[in-house]
Amino acid sequence: MRLFDIVLVLLIFILANLFIWKPRFFEMPRLFAIALLFIATILQFALDGYRWQMVPAYITVIAMILFLSITRKKRERTDRRKIGWKTSLWTIMSLFLLGMMVAPSFLMPVFTFEKPTGPYQVGTTVLHWTDLDRKEENASEPNAYRELMVQLWYPADTTESKPVEPYILHVKAVTKGLEKALSFPSWTLDHLSLIDSHSFTNASLSNDQKQYPVLIFSHGLTGFRNQNTFQVEELASHGYIVVGIDHAYDAAATVYPDGREILLKKNNLSGFSELGSHITLWVDDVTFVLDQLEQLNAQPEFKDHIDLTRIGMFGHSYGGATAAQMLMKDSRIRAAMNMDGTLYGDPPPDDGFAKPYLQMNGEQSIDRTVFENSLDKAVAQSGKSKAYYESFWEESAERRNLALKNGGYTMTIPKTSHMSFTDFHLFSPLLSAKKAQPREVHQIINEVSLAFFDQYVKGTGKTEMSDLSDKYPQIHLEQPSR
Repeated sequence: MRLFDIVLVLLIFILANLFIWKPRFFEMPRLFAIALLFIATILQFALDGYRWQMVPAYITVIAMILFLSITRKKRERTDRRKIGWKTSLWTIMSLFLLGMMVAPSFLMPVFTFEKPTGPYQVGTTVLHWTDLDRKEENASEPNAYRELMVQLWYPADTTESKPVEPYILHVKAVTKGLEKALSFPSWTLDHLSLIDSHSFTNASLSNDQKQYPVLIFSHGLTGFRNQNTFQVEELASHGYIVVGIDHAYDAAATVYPDGREILLKKNNLSGFSELGSHITLWVDDVTFVLDQLEQLNAQPEFKDHIDLTRIGMFGHSYGGATAAQMLMKDSRIRAAMNMDGTLYGDPPPDDGFAKPYLQMNGEQSIDRTVFENSLDKAVAQSGKSKAYYESFWEESAERRNLALKNGGYTMTIPKTSHMSFTDFHLFSPLLSAKKAQPREVHQIINEVSLAFFDQYVKGTGKTEMSDLSDKYPQIHLEQPSR
């Protein structure tokens, strides 16, 4: 809860109990109590903002004001030795109301991101790029071209005069798209508009270094470019230019500068054949973005500061699979990190990838018992056979093993699920994997990501991967022998 949320809820609880119990020290005109409630509510509206999680508190304020306005003041005080059942009932009700007022904000919190630990402030800018060599097959207009919204996070110079970037620029559109992916109605996520990032809008790129290495980020199917803010800001603060892509129609929402909203288009693709064919679109998106970075490097804002010889890529889920495809197919990608993504697309070579690769796994994603326990439900919902799912499981495992054959890294964070590798578990404890602490998981992901890319993209290796294996033995960070 935010500061004035807490002030309002505590004031309601304290005043309610004071008027119930009427202790000897208590002397407060009812008009004064009404004024306090009114002022506290106005301050909460003005400084912390209206949101649906506070509706129980607003309703309680109205009820208390009506109660204090209508009922007469009784001169006698409650004798503590003669507590009536009515008073006890009111006390129980006040505790119940306290729980009702606090629960929504606990279940759908206005959270904050951990401050990036690197030496740089973080700047960010949003770009709109159109690929005139590709038609947009999903568009209703026959002559539409593929358009992408891309966001950069980078080491920043002075940020004093720059505004803080909101976590999500177009919350209404993104939450509409997320409604199709999560089990929450879009309005329950409206409070995401109150969350800020640690980045500064259009801050100047730092001149501390001549050039900065690049990391490309791809979200998962139904995700969005900001879904790993905990991670991209941390990497940028340590001297990387991070480029996040909204893969239009597969992202929760893509909003173009002219106001057009492209919401998630559910395509119901499944299996290695269908999703393997579709991933070509994402590979082409990333290839186009890499080409555009060459042009951006000639622009005044980034003039020759983008090191196009040191590029890595990482992604979550389908975006992680895309990172693996780019590692195989584009010589510009020096290293790739896949966060719990099934390896759709072309399978890894029989002797593994020729370049550094890291496969992060959620424990629930590779646990055979979890798979077997959910098999009947999956069959009932999809209509596909058990044999289909068994085959898919075996193929997924085989591709993971192939990817690691040439010295790739693998790690599995205990008690994590597929969405543990995103910001989503900060949205609500209802989404979190059982017993997993999102911020602890994020810290491990950030430390491993930074060590991996420092070693294989930046070329500095301040923290060796072997050091992290010793620091976090529970994640089984390993590099199988070649």
